[in-house]
Amino acid sequence: MPDVVVRLLGPLEVGVSGRPVELRRQKQRALLALLALRAGEVVSTDRLVDELWGTSAPKAAVGSLQNLVSELRKALGAYCLVTRAPGYVLAVDREDVDAHRFERLAREAPNGPPEERARVLREALAMWRGPPLADLAFETFAQAEIARLEELRASTREELFEAELELGRHAPLVAELEAFVGEHPLRERPRGELMLALYRSGRQADALEAYRQARETLVDELGIEPSAVLQRLEQAILRHDPALELERLGSTKS
Repeated sequence: MPDVVVRLLGPLEVGVSGRPVELRRQKQRALLALLALRAGEVVSTDRLVDELWGTSAPKAAVGSLQNLVSELRKALGAYCLVTRAPGYVLAVDREDVDAHRFERLAREAPNGPPEERARVLREALAMWRGPPLADLAFETFAQAEIARLEELRASTREELFEAELELGRHAPLVAELEAFVGEHPLRERPRGELMLALYRSGRQADALEAYRQARETLVDELGIEPSAVLQRLEQAILRHDPALELERLGSTKS
């Protein structure tokens, strides 16, 4: 039985037995993405019609859906797109859909030691080829999934930064953390990771400046002071607390 691989972490791509398959129709691509996001699960006909056409669904929407299913079966193989009441199921291993594999790795990685955690997190993040579902971004169904996947990607990068800090790789991380903070200025965790990376690189003044910038942004944009964790980190940096060389960011003492 040929292997079907679906990639959603970037523009949608699909391959059968290692060969790329081109799906030219937008609705065809959208249908495959919808089913791949729920690989192995039955997605009802009503839901597919609603997600694909919304309030502008034509009277013959169910027939149009059946035509799309028929086209996908020809492209991928009848065995992998199964009719099962009350709808259809993409009968592929969830590990063959990059978004599901990414989520599994991101979920499991924090349980290991830092070296193993960093390796698994790098493997997970390496699957990304760009914004998720990039060519389907204007489809209504995709927008919530895009936001969810982007949030998981950001938190996974934060986990990787922390693992790298635990491994003493602070100096090479500074530029990457600065870029990440620029992309996500309201996230506190990478602000603290940047402060710690700077401090461990012998740049106390820059670490304190990073705190000042974090506080200014949070006060100006959200009207709130930095969290207690970030404030304790600033105090620890001011007094050259030896614990900063040994402990995880979240356990910094006041």
